[in-house]
Amino acid sequence: RTLKQGEQFDVVESVKTVSDLYSPVTGKVVEINSELDANPELVNSGPYEAGWMLKIEIANPDELNQLLDADAYKAFTEEAGH
Repeated sequence: RTLKQGEQFDVVESVKTVSDLYSPVTGKVVEINSELDANPELVNSGPYEAGWMLKIEIANPDELNQLLDADAYKAFTEEAGH
């Protein structure tokens, strides 16, 4: 499947809420992490290791410039109280 940047590709459900998931970049989905079906907690415990969701072959590398790096994202979530 090919996704466009900002396109919804799935939802995440928790006890309190349901949240839409959006593709950060445009590209072809080349792999889906099926481990999350049995172990969804991996998203929280190891998002940079076993908790990844999709692998996307990026169609437009310039879109990466619009994203936060790990340090900026951490600062953003700490500031927002997440």
